[in-house]
Amino acid sequence: MRTGLFSIGLDTYWDQFPGLRDRLLGYHAEVRRQLESSGSEVVDCGLVDEPAKARAAGKRLRTEGAEMVFLFISTYALSSTVLPVVQEAGIPVVVLNVQPVPRLDYERFNSLGDRGRMTGVWLEHCQACSAPEIASVFNRAGIDYHLVTGYLQDPEVWREVREWVEAARVRAGMRENRLGVLGHYYCGMLDVYSDLTQHSAVFGTHVELIEMDEVRALRDRVGPAEVEHKLAEFRDAFDVSPECERGELERAARTSLALDGVVAAHGLGSMAYYYEGQPGSAHQDIATSVIAGNTLLTGRHVPVAGECEVKNAQAMKVMDLLGAGGSFSELYLTDFVDDVIYFGHDGPAHFAIAEGRVGLVPLPVYHGKPGKGLSIQMTVRHGPVTLLSVVQRRDGTLELLVAEGESVEGPVLLIGNTNSRYRFSLGAKGFLDAWCKAGPAHHCAIGTGHLGGRLEKLGALLRIPVRRVC
Repeated sequence: MRTGLFSIGLDTYWDQFPGLRDRLLGYHAEVRRQLESSGSEVVDCGLVDEPAKARAAGKRLRTEGAEMVFLFISTYALSSTVLPVVQEAGIPVVVLNVQPVPRLDYERFNSLGDRGRMTGVWLEHCQACSAPEIASVFNRAGIDYHLVTGYLQDPEVWREVREWVEAARVRAGMRENRLGVLGHYYCGMLDVYSDLTQHSAVFGTHVELIEMDEVRALRDRVGPAEVEHKLAEFRDAFDVSPECERGELERAARTSLALDGVVAAHGLGSMAYYYEGQPGSAHQDIATSVIAGNTLLTGRHVPVAGECEVKNAQAMKVMDLLGAGGSFSELYLTDFVDDVIYFGHDGPAHFAIAEGRVGLVPLPVYHGKPGKGLSIQMTVRHGPVTLLSVVQRRDGTLELLVAEGESVEGPVLLIGNTNSRYRFSLGAKGFLDAWCKAGPAHHCAIGTGHLGGRLEKLGALLRIPVRRVC
């Protein structure tokens, strides 16, 4: 991903204060180094110090495909050198109000004696002077912007910058993503129904509607050698329970191969699915054997949400793009003695965030769904976690619902499901009240790490609200 960078200054200063421009370019180089260390390819437009350069810098940012731009205030600059860059580029802008040091050495400064030289040193440190001017002009021009304030060696500054870069990377990933919808909603789950057009409008995601007949046709073409290869993949990826019957493993392997084919044929980066089919039909045979294959896909960065929960497929993809996994989950129960809440589901799982190996076990019945088959036993790795739900609000718009907590040790339910114990700063009761009142669907995506800051920045880039309950 590409991010843009330009510094601002005032060309009148260069002849007045020898050496000032070079020192400012040195600070610019440090900002660029920090951006590159975040994994971003930098479109460096250098020092923009007069209006003629501004429009050219904006065009370069646009034509070279920068996802967002960092505006470094190196010294005071006229807002007329700033506005054209951002207008021409048409991308989100983060203003870096970042001075060279946390505090000027006042005694050394005042001992310089030469007031002209002293003024030059002051101008080297007067980043804050331009910040309100830029904000005023952006406000009046209707330009959305974000501000980071600090100094060059301030770790908080670079943490904020890295979070902006990560948020921009996720935004780009969601825009490039192709989401498959296989089957239909679980009938009667009114909370999971979603406006696909709104998802394309907000995230830029392409939605591909897929027929079960396509999966069946691919499954019918699977040969014995392919099944054996997939079974070997199962044994390598899962802790396969001895209780799993050979016939069930082969059934899941054929379906997994068909799902792989669908993902490849449509270039999918995520999927939401649900189907029931008539008893004894080929479609029901597929629908009751998808969990193992969908877990493998999720582990290969193609997250899959069951019950056709499109909103949660989007949340899982966001988490995956952040490198946090994204386990498909719903509320299970509350332990009021230990003050923890259980979340889980019958699959799929995400290998990257598992506490130990992911188990593949047989289920005699899929609760609330037809048939029986294989399922997943997994616990999310103990430590910091973040819950994310994409919420469709009453007016049809989307928002992100976020909560930070901890995955904690303790007994889990050995029912062939993904389930873990979570503790929140609000306590179990406080969390449940705050989370539920925000109006999410009953599913959410759980990722490792505390990601609230990154998700708030993603919401800002997408221009949708973010509600953070803890």
